[in-house]
Amino acid sequence: MWLKPEEVLLKNALKLWVLERSNRYFVLQRRRGYGQDGGGGGLAGLLVGTLDAVLDSTSKVAPFRILHQTPDSQVYWSIACGASREEITEHWDWLEHNVMKTLSVFDSNEDITSFVQGKIRGLIAEEGKGSFIKEDDPEKFREALLKFEKCFGLPEQEKLVTYYSCSYWRGRVPCQGWLYLSTNFLSFYSFLLGAEIKLIISWDEISRLEKTSNVILTESIHVCSHGEDHYFSMFLHINETFLLMEQLANYTVRRLFDKETFESDQILHDPLQITKRGLESRAHSEQFSAFFRLPKEETLQEVHECFLWVPFCHFSALGKMCISENYICFASQDGNLCSVIIPLREVVGVDKADPASRGVSISIKGKRAFRFTDVKDFEQLVAKLRLKCGATSSPQHTTNPEVASSPDPDNLVDYYEGRSMGQKDSSKTVSTEALMTVFHPQDAENLDSKMLKEKMKEQSWNILFVECGRGVSMFRTRKTRDLVVRGIPETLRGELWLLFSGAVNDMATNPGYYTEVVEMSIGTSSLATDEIERDLRRSLPEHPAFQSDTGISALRRVLTAYAYRNPKIGYCQAMNILTSVLLLYAKEEEAFWLLVAVCERMLPDYFNRRIIGALVDQAVFEELIRDHLPQLTDHMTDMTFFSSISLSWFLTLFISVLPIESAVNVVDCFFYDGIKAILQLGLAVLDYNMDKLLTCKDDAEAVTVLNRFFDSVTNKDSPLPPAVQQASNLSNAKSDHPKVDITDLIREANERYGDIRYEDVQSMRSRNRLYVIQTLEVTTKQNVLRVVSQDVKFSPSDREELYELFKKEHFLSCYWSVNSSVLRHHDPSLPYLEQYRIDCQQFRVLYHLLSPWAYCANKDSLALWTFRLLDENSDCLINFKEFVCVLDTLYNGSFTDKLKLLFKLHIPPAFTEVESLSPSKGTELSKEELIHFSQLTVSSPVDSQEADALKSPEKGKGKVDIQAYLKQWQDELLKKEENIKDLPRMNQSQFIQFSKTLYNLFHGDPEEELLYRAIAVVTSLLLKMEEVGRRLQSSTSPGKSPAVAVASTAEDQKKLQEENAPQQPESTKMQGPPSEDHEWSFAFEQILASLLNEPAL
Repeated sequence: MWLKPEEVLLKNALKLWVLERSNRYFVLQRRRGYGQDGGGGGLAGLLVGTLDAVLDSTSKVAPFRILHQTPDSQVYWSIACGASREEITEHWDWLEHNVMKTLSVFDSNEDITSFVQGKIRGLIAEEGKGSFIKEDDPEKFREALLKFEKCFGLPEQEKLVTYYSCSYWRGRVPCQGWLYLSTNFLSFYSFLLGAEIKLIISWDEISRLEKTSNVILTESIHVCSHGEDHYFSMFLHINETFLLMEQLANYTVRRLFDKETFESDQILHDPLQITKRGLESRAHSEQFSAFFRLPKEETLQEVHECFLWVPFCHFSALGKMCISENYICFASQDGNLCSVIIPLREVVGVDKADPASRGVSISIKGKRAFRFTDVKDFEQLVAKLRLKCGATSSPQHTTNPEVASSPDPDNLVDYYEGRSMGQKDSSKTVSTEALMTVFHPQDAENLDSKMLKEKMKEQSWNILFVECGRGVSMFRTRKTRDLVVRGIPETLRGELWLLFSGAVNDMATNPGYYTEVVEMSIGTSSLATDEIERDLRRSLPEHPAFQSDTGISALRRVLTAYAYRNPKIGYCQAMNILTSVLLLYAKEEEAFWLLVAVCERMLPDYFNRRIIGALVDQAVFEELIRDHLPQLTDHMTDMTFFSSISLSWFLTLFISVLPIESAVNVVDCFFYDGIKAILQLGLAVLDYNMDKLLTCKDDAEAVTVLNRFFDSVTNKDSPLPPAVQQASNLSNAKSDHPKVDITDLIREANERYGDIRYEDVQSMRSRNRLYVIQTLEVTTKQNVLRVVSQDVKFSPSDREELYELFKKEHFLSCYWSVNSSVLRHHDPSLPYLEQYRIDCQQFRVLYHLLSPWAYCANKDSLALWTFRLLDENSDCLINFKEFVCVLDTLYNGSFTDKLKLLFKLHIPPAFTEVESLSPSKGTELSKEELIHFSQLTVSSPVDSQEADALKSPEKGKGKVDIQAYLKQWQDELLKKEENIKDLPRMNQSQFIQFSKTLYNLFHGDPEEELLYRAIAVVTSLLLKMEEVGRRLQSSTSPGKSPAVAVASTAEDQKKLQEENAPQQPESTKMQGPPSEDHEWSFAFEQILASLLNEPAL
């Protein structure tokens, strides 16, 4: 490999390098301890090897190098290195033939050195033209890439992302070396005093990835894979390293285990495009969009540290201005102090406020302005923002940065609602009022004490709107949080939910979208719509709004529209309960966008078949319980209890366990603080019931304690009528339980657990996601092995090992192929057996590795026919059960079972004529040929309708056909009772191929000659038997004379023996069907009986 020229002083390097070749201008050196030193080079070689592994220098790359020298100079330049003598010799020869003759024309040594350096840089640039390396220091990265490829021997498609110097701990001994992070693997290499350590862990096998510290290791990264713990420490930037490892692990897990979410993520769709810089940028963008509740598509472009003038507090808040494609956001250093979101669609002017203070003033609709000061490069920022939003200078707004409320009493949400509803005249089908205003209008004349408190709440919010503004660009401060904790007024709830969740932005940028989706989804029929219809009447059935057609119809439209918008989620139980509450306080279109915000941003991966998101947050909850409630943790023997009771808390935001008038206060906090609010409240509930839970003897008693507690939670300030309030209907038996006000409970949760930061929750989510998915994979494996155990005789350890091989082969095709057919077909929502399947090429690899028939000359043909036999539904994929059953027959089956398998391989639908397109390869088939032959259809007794019925009833996302499942189960039971008499007869060409396969199976056997003769006797006997049988059957019609019959039989036998060698290309000539007059066939019983007569076989 050519290297960027660097100076080398030979005075201190002579002990480490040995001279191999030299001329007037170049020197070829070999690293001491390599090559001719033999045996590793003794102590010198060990020391040099250790230095190579530890030090960050060119010497760690390769044992050979070429230096450029000029006469009478002590300075040398390194220009090339090589991992082998052949490689470095090739570079040396190129220099002698292309450079040496040219150097003689130069007069000065400086000109010679400049020419050589320019030539080498030109070669490097030429090499890097097609390279995918996009790193800050390409030269050092090239060296690391060469070392990575040399040490681990992974395919060229494996993309190295970055590398770090660190220590790997083996027990209590640290081994200094290099950690390489690539798209699919974590790899470590170390060479210390002759001891080489090489470690490769695929990201998809990691179940734990976390930063830890103990007495020995102050700070290290812990990796757990297959139950083995690995510790890495002594990083220069451990936080940066850990973040990249976490991203790569989660990226791989999503790509391999969670295909549906990954397909919607185009940024990481191509593994070859992943770079360290790209991953860091992506992490910042995700954190930015999640913190400010912006659409996922927003990417963080610029960050400026500055001050924002807060007019109602009369001070400037220090923080960061974050700019994306469509938003300008600000968050103070203390995130609770102040934050602002400014959509560019609202900006009407951008100006330089004060050159002395480097100020930027941004004016928006509603005569409001925001002033930022101490902005670095503020003039360039003003120009960029003007260009981005098409705004111009607006001096009428810049003079008064005070916040003023909009003169229009209606907020921006109403504006966008009206605009979107006016796009199409379809408002007749969409409700434009929140159900609460229809079924429980407030009586302004008769104000009781609760209504007075409600009016006081509204007045507090109106005062806040005057100070902080109203709408999407309002200031969010500690006062905002305090008002949310007290409970949002009924009349403002829908507006503020829309604002705090970020759904207002989705709604504003997609006018008319909801009405279009409603029109397209009405009348559609699918599994999701059937489930929606089933659950409509179960959604808050006690509320009058959902006892009428108005509420039920609105709920149906919202859920059906979302299932149409996002078919990958479709509909999941608990979505109906959440949507019911949203419809009570928000207009129908607003409720739809709130549901989008919850399902796709705020609670990612919650509402699908595996509810991974909810399981991850339950794991986070368990971790917080260990940290904050250690007494409870010590008392509970099994932490899974908390997961079982809290699942409904997370899926329904406590709506399913709390009375409706109390649950809406929880939803208020959720939309403002996200999942952190649910975690805090969960901890507060357990803490409140701590004493009772510690006295519980079993889980059932603990569940009863918590249920009674939830029934006792009230909302004393709720203005809802008694007919709606659920807490007022408590039975007398439970009335002795002390009442708990929801406002007090939420306030206590914020006071006790308010130190839980959003960043910490996100970190715990990432860490536990790996554990949850690996746990689900273990469950899948256990279920598959349990199903398979009934049909095979392999030991449990053998079954588990075969499963791991099968799964690894499945993933190997996914590592380096973006469009892998297996990856496209992987669906974690399918039944356990169908989740992992392999195609014909992957089956061939495993067949060659595991099958006892793999040494047969036509092993590719056998692998192909076996695959075709197993692929009963003709989808070109087989599952683990099919795979392991055929191996069980080969290893544990009786003589009859093995012969029956071999017989089936040579008759349709398994058998097909195979001929390689490349005669030089003989019977070896290329990948393309293998895939082509595996897809050929051969006529079989099963018609197309029956073949379709064989396919899994859940393929596709349509209805689940129970009858199809029952038929498939019945077919499997009948298959076990298959009689050898049911097997079709084998025709002439198939029998000839069958005989050839028998010859090939015994090739190389110590008793090959004896077996060969036995097979010849069997085939001769079968041919004679068939001829006699044909003569008896055709006695009434003119037949051949006995002499002709014997001659024909002898001739066929001779041709068969001549063509038994599979290496001859002409072996396929016999496979053409003979004329009908001479066609003969064999039954399985005939072949079995003939083979049993030969003891050798």
